[in-house]
This record gives sequence, structure tokens and C-alpha cells, in this order.
Amino acid sequence: MEEYAYIIDHIPQGSGFSKKESITYAIGDEEFKLFELVPKAGATVIIGDRVFIGKDSATVKRDVIDHVKRRIGYEDLTNNAVTELEYAVTDIVMAKQERFVKFFNEAEAISMRKHLLEELPGLGKKSMTAILEERKKGAFKDFADLSERTNVKAPEKLIVARIMLEIQDSGRKRYLFVSR
Repeated sequence: MEEYAYIIDHIPQGSGFSKKESITYAIGDEEFKLFELVPKAGATVIIGDRVFIGKDSATVKRDVIDHVKRRIGYEDLTNNAVTELEYAVTDIVMAKQERFVKFFNEAEAISMRKHLLEELPGLGKKSMTAILEERKKGAFKDFADLSERTNVKAPEKLIVARIMLEIQDSGRKRYLFVSR
């Protein structure tokens, strides 16, 4: 369950039939779920901010968002939200670097012919082999360590690209990071 989300768009006058309440679009920072949120009256909503959306009976932590209106799909996002989405995903990946470096350290073979690392767009057999050889010498500490020890120049971009694919395509065979 998502506790925090990054705001990717805000429509102060509302949308569609509900022109009475403001609508905020956000992406959860754990499972990458997309949400339509209703901000508190008078709250300042800033695109790119990380806000609390989890359950909080005392509503102490909920200083910006009043409630989650609904979970939405990629196709429900506004044009501005689509534009901001990759920036938010990049912020999440960089803030939770340890989680994604762990993926590089622990990914295993899917079958005799394919490795889980090959599911990352732009990562081929040569780069995968370099990662597997280097991690035998010791676990990667962070993205910089992974880049220094292999020929992968921006591993965080590979993760972001995969997450974006998973968000945009609801019919994928395999999900590595996005919860369905």
C-alpha cells in the first residue's frame, strides 16, 4: 500500500463533471500506482512534491491531501501529468537507490536463455555479462559503483525506462517494479 506519492499535476478548478473540487494527480513511491487525489482546501499543491497519502487517523501527516479519490491508469493522466511522470519516477529511483541497486545485485536467470537483467530496456548481453562478473567480486554499493565497475553508464536510466514501460503498458507479461 502506498504511503507517499509524488505530485505530477494539479488542476485547481477540477475536471470533467466535478468542477467543484480540485484534482491532483500523483504516483506512489513504492508500487508506482497512479492516483487521482483531492487536496485539502487552501493547501498549497506543488508539482514534484512528495506528499503523504496513507492512512492516518489523526490526519497529522495529511497536511496537503484530504483523500485519495481513486486509482487511475496511465490513459487517465492529463498531458501535463504524462510529461511530469518520468521526472517523478527518476526522483523516486534516485531517492530509493538502495532498492534498485539490490535488483542489480540479486537478479537471477528467468530461463536457460534469458536473464532478468535483460528485461531492462537498453541492457544487452554484453552489459549483463559485465554486471554478473563484477557482482561476483562484491555487491554494488550504489549506481555510481555499478557504473565504475561495468560498462553501464547510467543504470538509473535503465530502471526508469523499465518502470515507464510497466506503467504505460497494462498488458505486460512480467512486472519487475510496478504493482498491478
